[in-house]
Amino acid sequence: MSNSKISALTGATTPLAGTEVLPIVQSSTTKQVSVANLTAGRAISATSVTASTGNFVVGTSGQGVDFSATPGTGTSELLADYEEGTWTPSQGGNVTVIGTFSSSGTYTKIGRCVTVVFSITGSTSISVGASGVATDNLPFTVGNNTGCIGAVYEFISYGSACLAGQNSTIVYTAGAVPAAGTINFTITYFV
Repeated sequence: MSNSKISALTGATTPLAGTEVLPIVQSSTTKQVSVANLTAGRAISATSVTASTGNFVVGTSGQGVDFSATPGTGTSELLADYEEGTWTPSQGGNVTVIGTFSSSGTYTKIGRCVTVVFSITGSTSISVGASGVATDNLPFTVGNNTGCIGAVYEFISYGSACLAGQNSTIVYTAGAVPAAGTINFTITYFV
């Protein structure tokens, strides 16, 4: 290699394994460093980063995307959590089911903000009493002083409201929800 120009060398096979070595000059002495250790433990600065294949991976809990370059007045500018998933809502205490009960739900959690969309079904019909508990097992506990309101809707044209109580996993209806085959809910709250 000492007598070859870089342009005369053959190209490396990619992707690199990380075990390949490169020469560097450190404290006036030529040494070798593996590709994997070339930037280990050092911040990398770039004008933009593109993931053509693969994902950007946060390797340590509590780390995330830091927006402090655009300062606001909040206590944190770190987006450290994103999650999507499913869960099975329970049958709440004020739910009347004719036939077989079934339910399904999805959620998206971005930082402290959780949005859930779920449905409860009676194979013949289902209804919820006034100010009744629709389900009591939200995927995340509602935060302190962050009670919230959402929407209840059916396949027939009826709309109502629902709410989640602070420090709980319970969703209440704001009024009676008349019988239908399926009742759908959507609610956004903070943990």
